[in-house]
Amino acid sequence: MTTSRIWHPVLRQLLLAQPGKLIGGALLAALTVVAGMALLGLSGWFITATSVAGLHASTAIVFDVFGPSAGIRLLAIGRTGSRYAERLVTHDATFAALASIRVQLFRGWSRPEAASRLLRQPAKLLFRLTADIDALESLYLRLLVPAFSALCAALLAGVALGVMQWQLGLGLAAWLLAAGGGIGWRVVRGARRPAIVRSRAIERLRSGAIDLVAGQTDLVMAGRIDAQCQALAQIDRSLAQADVALLKLDTAAGAAYGVAGSLTLAGMLLAVAALVEQQALSMPAAALALLVALTAVEPFAGLRRGALEAGRMLLAMRRLAPRLGHHDVAAAPVGTAPGLRLEHVSAAHAGSNVAILHDVSLHIADGERVALIGPSGAGKSTLLAIAARELAPLSGKVHAPRACLFTQKTELFQDSLRDNLRLADPSASDARLWEALQAAGLEDEVRAFAGGLDTMLGEGGLGLSGGQARRLALARLFLHESTLWLLDEATEALNAQTAGDVLQRLRARCEGRSLLIATHLRREAALADRLIRIRDGRIVEQLQRGTDGFAAALAGLRGD
Repeated sequence: MTTSRIWHPVLRQLLLAQPGKLIGGALLAALTVVAGMALLGLSGWFITATSVAGLHASTAIVFDVFGPSAGIRLLAIGRTGSRYAERLVTHDATFAALASIRVQLFRGWSRPEAASRLLRQPAKLLFRLTADIDALESLYLRLLVPAFSALCAALLAGVALGVMQWQLGLGLAAWLLAAGGGIGWRVVRGARRPAIVRSRAIERLRSGAIDLVAGQTDLVMAGRIDAQCQALAQIDRSLAQADVALLKLDTAAGAAYGVAGSLTLAGMLLAVAALVEQQALSMPAAALALLVALTAVEPFAGLRRGALEAGRMLLAMRRLAPRLGHHDVAAAPVGTAPGLRLEHVSAAHAGSNVAILHDVSLHIADGERVALIGPSGAGKSTLLAIAARELAPLSGKVHAPRACLFTQKTELFQDSLRDNLRLADPSASDARLWEALQAAGLEDEVRAFAGGLDTMLGEGGLGLSGGQARRLALARLFLHESTLWLLDEATEALNAQTAGDVLQRLRARCEGRSLLIATHLRREAALADRLIRIRDGRIVEQLQRGTDGFAAALAGLRGD
């Protein structure tokens, strides 16, 4: 991806989210810098002019002390007010812009294949949402706004001194842009690599530390605990080296700006001294010129922090740009229709173009129960992912009603029983929650808990047995307002008695709903009115209940 393609979608999303506030914040920041320069310059001019006027009684009497002193007070108050307003406006606009980017990222993750991507790379995607978004905050607050303020400071200094003598103003503005901008550019170039290394090292260190804590038992049993610790130590050393490189660059940049400021002051002192000696410039004007030149360097020094983080910003933009600038063009339109209809659908695993489903056509009517059977890897789960809209087909058409996927893996969270249930229906009343628990066969056990629906679960549903967790997931299925239930090895990990009870409750509650079941088990396929055999990603046989083929296929599946 070229640099322009990296910057364009990110900057467009960042700057167009709150354009009025972002521009207003930048103008307020520039106004603060300009007010500071004017305040110091006017103060220097006033002190010098007062001293010169006091040398003679005639000039002392007519000298106006009220106008300049009022201007100094106005600039002091205005600088304080503009600084406060600038912080308020820029941060408010930035947070609003970042919120809109987060919304777009979430929308991107809600597209087909997003769930599987989240499962494969949860740490990386979380890092996109946190650290990379924070880097975009620095892009505006620490790079774009200070750069605009520094530019305004250079132009103001050039204009202020150009009024006195145009060569002096032009020379100062050119020097400030060349020296201040040049140092900033060198810092950006020098900091890019260590900033990127640091950002990646922090990500790997966080992910590795979490893996170490969460999987320490497995690591010990596999004899890999020491290797994991050594890997983390190596990452930490890389992080430390990057920090040292950035600190050295920060120190060098500070010294460079200090030298540039000293050279600016020395050069301006020599220039105004020559002009005063030639009587081309008055003493108060010379003091004003010196102080304006001195303060004009400071905004460029403010670029240093943003320049040091430029590499981190670039890395964040490179990571976020594909999603922010990406608009999915669906190879197959997905609509809603009675039942489920797939027409000549081909599909591949997420991120691959190698088809594992080939020209599949399937229609499931409202209320019909269909079981997909076949060897592992035949494409059963992929077909369910298509129906659930978690996978976009390579070709063909998909018309699917609202579906709910029920798999052998129970996804429970460290939260209350109530909130785990309300994932299926956030507006469900307690009465409806108890009804769903009763239908799932879990009501009596939950009522026996001291907290009832407020009982807190640990990570992954810790605190419930495997059967209780399965029934809680079943109750969540019953709460979900969907007309198509997708069951993927739903009772694979359960004992025969619990599995039989779960299937019986599913049969009792599925009236009026369509069922699509991917299974190797006879007990699950027995729910179906039709069996569809899949082999090598193709439908090779369809068998209706009541036929000899149906009974033979059912008998050939794995029993309890």
